[in-house]
Amino acid sequence: MAASAEVIAARTALMVKGLTDPAGQDPVELSLMSSEKTQAMAASAGALAANAGAMGERLGRDALDEGARAMQAATEVAGARTPAEAAQAQFRYAMGWWSRAAGQALTLNGELTKAQTEALTPIHKTAVANATRLRKR
Repeated sequence: MAASAEVIAARTALMVKGLTDPAGQDPVELSLMSSEKTQAMAASAGALAANAGAMGERLGRDALDEGARAMQAATEVAGARTPAEAAQAQFRYAMGWWSRAAGQALTLNGELTKAQTEALTPIHKTAVANATRLRKR
């Protein structure tokens, strides 16, 4: 965030200078403002798309797996010889589901954190590079 603030301040000063002295404008720096943002945002969008695809694939597999487990549990409940056996089968499925759901939530949290990090990395790198370059002016 500090790099972004530095870049905004430096570029704002350049724009103000350009308003007061048109000959002093820096067209190269002004054009970089758009091209660098576009490149960073494209890289960020690519990272998000890749992560979203991977998360969607895993969530789809988990949903199919859970459907199969639910069918197996229903078969066990329906095949129970006593109400107690039916309750035990239902309880086993419910406890297993709870454990799987908690694990899947933790996995999703990790995947979302990874996606956020990978999406922000190109933006951060661009801001830091800009701040470093602009400090040398």
